[in-house]
Amino acid sequence: MEIMELAAKLGQAIKADERIAKMNEAKEAYEKDEKIQALMLEYNTQQIALAEEYKKEPVDEKIIDAIGNRLDEIVAEVTAMPVFVQINEAQEAVNALMNEVNAEIEFNITGERPCTHDCHSCGSDCGHHHH
Repeated sequence: MEIMELAAKLGQAIKADERIAKMNEAKEAYEKDEKIQALMLEYNTQQIALAEEYKKEPVDEKIIDAIGNRLDEIVAEVTAMPVFVQINEAQEAVNALMNEVNAEIEFNITGERPCTHDCHSCGSDCGHHHH
C-alpha cells in the first residue's frame, strides 16, 4: 500500500475516534453559544481599539488601562464558562491522541520512543538528552 493510502486510512480511523466526535460537539456548542460569541466579538473589538490607542500621540494610559482591564474581564468570564472548558478539554484530548499517533509513527521509523513526559519529573534520569 502506498504511504498516502495508509495516511488516508489513518485519517479516517482518527476521524472515527470518539475524541474527534466530542471535539466536534464541543465546537458546535461553542459556536452556537450566543453569550460567548458576543464576548469574543467584544474582545476582538477591544483589541482593535487598544491597537489604535497605542498609535496615538501622546498615548493615553488611562484609556489603555481601561481597555486592558476590560480585556482581562472578558478572558476571565469566557474561560470560566462551561462551554469554553468543554471545548478546551476536548481539544486537549485530540492533541493527546495526535501526539500518540505521531509518537507511534516516529517509533516505527526510528525505533526510538520520543520523550513524552516532563523530564523534570524523573530527575533527568530518564536517559533523554537534555540541552
